[in-house]
Amino acid sequence: MSEMRKRQSLVGKVISAKMDSTVNVRVTREIAHPVYHKRVKQYKNYLAHAASLKPKDGDIVKITAIRPMSKRKRWQISEIIREAVKIG
Repeated sequence: MSEMRKRQSLVGKVISAKMDSTVNVRVTREIAHPVYHKRVKQYKNYLAHAASLKPKDGDIVKITAIRPMSKRKRWQISEIIREAVKIG
């Protein structure tokens, strides 16, 4: 029981941080088109819990799977990989 199990993790960009302790993260994947074999981007948005970390819009974050906290919130911010650069 001493071994920690490996949790699923994804990397994405924070697109909305307006909620209390919740952020909206967009994860981008590149897949090959099944017929034309061109690389196509696919997007999916996840609601993630941000208890101790407070990411801002534009930050690149790593999210890990947790047990369900609400109807749509099943992820948690584990680390902020890169902070958004504010110009001006």
